[in-house]
Amino acid sequence: MVSLYSTGLELGNLLVGSDLLNHSWDAISKLQKDVDQNPSLPFSVKYQVHEYPPAKGSIIAFVCSPNCDVNQLQEEEFRELVSSDAITSFDFLCTKSNSSVSLHKAAFTLFASLENELSLLKQQFTSHQPLIVTGHSVGGSVASLFTLWLLDSLPRYGVQRLLCITFGSPLLGNNGFQKAISERSAWSSCFLHVVSDKDPIPGFLIPESDHNASAATLTTPTCYMPFGIYLFCSESGFSCFEEPQSILELLMIMSSRCAESQNPSNCSQVIDYGHILEHLRSKAICRGIVELPDSIGNPLQAGTYLLLEAAGVGKLQEDVDMSYLATDIAKRAEVQAKHRQNIFDPSKKLSTLKKSMSYLEWYMKNSLEEAGYYDKYKLRRSRSRDEIESTEQLIKHHRTLKLFWKRMVVEVETMPWKEGRNLRKRWLYAGTNYRRMVEPLDIAEYYCRGKKDYTSHGRSEHYKLLEEWLTDENLHAYQRSQASSLTVDSCFWAYVEEAVISCEVLRDGPSSSQDQESARENLIKFEQYVVDMINNFLVSPEIFLPQSSFMRWWKEYCRVVGDSYTSTLSNFMKDDFRRYA
Repeated sequence: MVSLYSTGLELGNLLVGSDLLNHSWDAISKLQKDVDQNPSLPFSVKYQVHEYPPAKGSIIAFVCSPNCDVNQLQEEEFRELVSSDAITSFDFLCTKSNSSVSLHKAAFTLFASLENELSLLKQQFTSHQPLIVTGHSVGGSVASLFTLWLLDSLPRYGVQRLLCITFGSPLLGNNGFQKAISERSAWSSCFLHVVSDKDPIPGFLIPESDHNASAATLTTPTCYMPFGIYLFCSESGFSCFEEPQSILELLMIMSSRCAESQNPSNCSQVIDYGHILEHLRSKAICRGIVELPDSIGNPLQAGTYLLLEAAGVGKLQEDVDMSYLATDIAKRAEVQAKHRQNIFDPSKKLSTLKKSMSYLEWYMKNSLEEAGYYDKYKLRRSRSRDEIESTEQLIKHHRTLKLFWKRMVVEVETMPWKEGRNLRKRWLYAGTNYRRMVEPLDIAEYYCRGKKDYTSHGRSEHYKLLEEWLTDENLHAYQRSQASSLTVDSCFWAYVEEAVISCEVLRDGPSSSQDQESARENLIKFEQYVVDMINNFLVSPEIFLPQSSFMRWWKEYCRVVGDSYTSTLSNFMKDDFRRYA
């Protein structure tokens, strides 16, 4: 919805006053007349393409066969959900954090029966061509599925030219399905569902046992949930809602009204949305004045009350406490508004990140006169006011970068696959530089606390994922012809620290023969690792600074293995390391 109450009323006024709804319903009506001429058709869905406006855009209308009436829809078999395992056409909706996406089985079956035809139809439309996809009743469900298919294939800018309008469409998927659409920021606004307060279809998939339950509790994988924007219509007027729990609550009220009706035949009649739209046009021009109850305490509650009044909720059931319902929905609207304010936008932090990375680069250059970037931070001493201030600034920028990238990685990993991969590509270079500059600082802090085995027990998950991003893009194997200013393996210093610990095991004596054998094996592996890094120019020349941890390890290692020891690394360290840069 509707972070402000006027949004629902004004959006409804804009939609009703435009030609979009009327043209969509006209396209449905024309197709429905053709389909109704053949009442013996099996349960099926038909579609037709119309030009709107001529030569500038198109409308694709979906309707169901005449025998798809309310009585059939209310059969238990028709209420079933089909899980993500069986809907491979829509596996793009599933993510790591949301794998429980389920669809209305009957709607998916109808869509699947036309999948080959719709696949050819999808190829005819591009992101440059305005398109309305519309449908009535279960035909609206199929229209929504086809729209999702199109959205997955369109670039981000093309989404703005696509709109799905349904009339009296039943709920389409479960809570996971609703979440999958809401996670894609531009998708939810592409769906507009027009619902009359006299139409039983939109709420018939809500189990009768749930009508007395709180809408907030209906979030299990077996529960249907609404998505997109809902335009509720009544004799009183119309209004728009977007917050799913509020929509579900209104649908439950409407569904209960039909279930409790003394004349069940009223629930099986086909609703004429064309007549409703004409009535709404007059309502859009002339609005009445609503008297608010004393219990409404703030503008948001007042606005929500007006929305409910316009949707005709107060006239649906005499026992509906409009004041309580308005307050409840207003609270959810406030929560949703705060959530939107907190949506992670990495571009907003770009200037802060550049500042922090620039400081780390400055600190790195200044450390070359001492033991190098890693060791200056590890062995930092408060020898002057400037050094104290420099260290404090480094720690502050270190923390800023780490907090950003931790959140960045979490957000990307929970995004839909295509959207997440696009963001990964855009931020891959920055993320790799961050990891190579900041992780050595984490390693220094880890070993300063006397801990061991950083890669197994101390490494943050976001560093591992950033490294996976690079591996997934096949950028690990590119060739270098000169030394890197940043050591490519951000865990290099952890391996150095482990090699130092292995030397201590061999030097101190009291350790067991098994520990000593393990230490020798680790040192041989480390030697080979260093040789490979050097041969491929993957380490920074700063590791060869006289006071660096690596050079101190090498001196200790030479004492452990003795002067007669020879290896590829020992030969390199005699003379060649001075020419490495």
